[in-house]
Formats: sequence, C-alpha cells, structure tokens
Amino acid sequence: MSAEKQSSLVSSLHKRFLKDPWPYYVGAVMLGVLNIAILAASGKAWGVSGVFHYWGAIIADFLGASPETWAFFKNPKNLALLNKGFWGNPGSVRNFAIIIGALLASLLAGQFKIKMIKSWRQVAAAALGGLFMGYGAMTALGCNIGALFSGTASMSLHGWVFLCFIFIGGAVGSKLLVKFFMK
Repeated sequence: MSAEKQSSLVSSLHKRFLKDPWPYYVGAVMLGVLNIAILAASGKAWGVSGVFHYWGAIIADFLGASPETWAFFKNPKNLALLNKGFWGNPGSVRNFAIIIGALLASLLAGQFKIKMIKSWRQVAAAALGGLFMGYGAMTALGCNIGALFSGTASMSLHGWVFLCFIFIGGAVGSKLLVKFFMK
C-alpha cells in the first residue's frame, strides 16, 4: 500500500472514530458490555460516587484526622478498603481511568480546550451545582451510574425512582441557573 493510501486510510479512520459522533446504539452497547465486565470482574454493580467516602477519608487522614474511628469505617470491609489506599480501591482505579479516558478522547478528537472563567457567577454556579450533585449522590446511595444505570439495568425499583427525580432535579436546576447565574 502506498504512503498516500495509508495516509488517506489513517485520516479516514481518525475522522470516523475520533472526530465524528458515534451512533447512540454503539454507546449503549459499549456501556452494557462495560457494565457486565465490571460486574463479572468485581462482583459489584458499576458505581462512581461510592469511592468518594474513601477519597474524603484519605484527604482527612492526610490533614491529621482519624477516619478509621468514623462510623462508616467501623465496618471491617470499609476499613479494609480504606487501608488499601487510593490505588488499592477498584472504584478509585475505575474513576481515574474514566478521567484519563475522557481527557485522551478529547485530545485525540482535537476538542480539548482550556476556557477562561467568564465571571465569578460561573464559578459559584459550578461549585453550588457540584455540591448539590455530590450531596444527592451520597443521600441517594449512588449517582447516575450506580443508582440509575446499574439500578435500571437490574430492574430495581430504586433506579426508576432515581430517573424520575433526576428529571425533576434537572428542571429545577435549569430554572435556578437561568434565574440567578445567567445574567
């Protein structure tokens, strides 16, 4: 194959797989396969926010607190995961891989951009939204992956209830964003 044909093939593949959006069914199938693989490998449903307890405890320990005395870590299983550290927790490794994968995908697609902060309202909206989402994930005992995706995939009622409330939260959040932060 000539160099020109190879270059054309690489350019075509790059455009098809990295620049152009993939069909929704491809994403759905890939998420389903990943969910099955994670369940088979770990024996637990896919979740993202559950490891935040451990991340907070690792930070608190670094700052001089004693998280092993907290009620959550009185459970020997939770304490054992805490003692394994960041890299010893499979959820931490998965979350880190998701972050790196998203960064690589945006870099390879030429879509990575560092944007300047437009206003302090933007910072306040992002911080407030993050706090509400984190609080919601912890009180719902899961995020959109663990509670919604894994919950509905296993036909659990809690996943469908979560779906209803995520729409309500999105609607309320959108209204608040427009009213207070988009001026």
